[in-house]
Amino acid sequence: MLLNVFMLVAGLAVLVWSADKFVYGAAAFARNLGLPPMLIGLTIVAMGSSAPEMFVAATASMDGMRDTAVGNVLGSNVANITLILGVTAMIGAIAVSSQTLKREIPMMLAATALAGYFLHDGVLDRNEGIILAVAFFALMAYLIWHALTNKDPDPLAEEADEEIPRDVPTSKALIWLVVGIILLPLSADWMVDGAVGIAKYYGLSDLVIGLTIIAVGTSLPELAACVASALKKEDDLAIGNIVGSNMFNILAVLALPGLIAPGVVDAQAVTRDFYMVMATSVALALFVLMSGKDRELKRWHGAIFLAIFIGYQYVLFQAH
Repeated sequence: MLLNVFMLVAGLAVLVWSADKFVYGAAAFARNLGLPPMLIGLTIVAMGSSAPEMFVAATASMDGMRDTAVGNVLGSNVANITLILGVTAMIGAIAVSSQTLKREIPMMLAATALAGYFLHDGVLDRNEGIILAVAFFALMAYLIWHALTNKDPDPLAEEADEEIPRDVPTSKALIWLVVGIILLPLSADWMVDGAVGIAKYYGLSDLVIGLTIIAVGTSLPELAACVASALKKEDDLAIGNIVGSNMFNILAVLALPGLIAPGVVDAQAVTRDFYMVMATSVALALFVLMSGKDRELKRWHGAIFLAIFIGYQYVLFQAH
């Protein structure tokens, strides 16, 4: 048991660290290539923050743990909104002034609805995995096109520009990029093995371990990024990290169990857990849209999100 705990903690620590170095190297390399900050922020940085979920989902799927992979996606999306935005909004109200975000929030809802349609029959098959992957690449293509053609000033672009590393030698950027690529799958494997051991010891299902320990653990990079953005008053970047991560989780990460280990999904994931993902996503959109001209998440919104997170974790552990 102690070995499993060590593997989980060590795997999580290395996973978070290597994801940060991967993003650092990739973003610095992209800046050196002359790519626009908005493009780097919406693609490389957002994808990098979802790298832990991607590698954990791939590892779990290859080990035949389809429910852990699916639970990781659903649990991470719930944690991103309820825990991370909850904590961030409690630090201070988060204003949404970026037109890009006002466009991306409905896109996040559409991607979530698509995933729900595929999951409603209790099966995630390979064709559905392919469609999710194609939708992900179509989204990436749209974001790249929009970032390259849109010349209007956007607060998100300005905030993203501040966060992208400057004056990093290309050789150093490539070294950190390679280090991240090597350590991400290794640490994901350690984390999954440790989580499986703990789950068996306490009698937890593959789904619950994915929804709780693994989901919260792989969301830590987003938590660190959002809190840092809030403290710097980079509000659009804080919400942008969450919206981008949730879209990539639903499309790119959920595609992995469909492609690698297609089959029947735990009925609880299809009902209880997906409904929670959809409800929290809609709540985020409504809180932003109904907050008046300010268009901001207020502290009381954050308190509601945190209460939902705590209640949801309680229900998950009580059910098992």
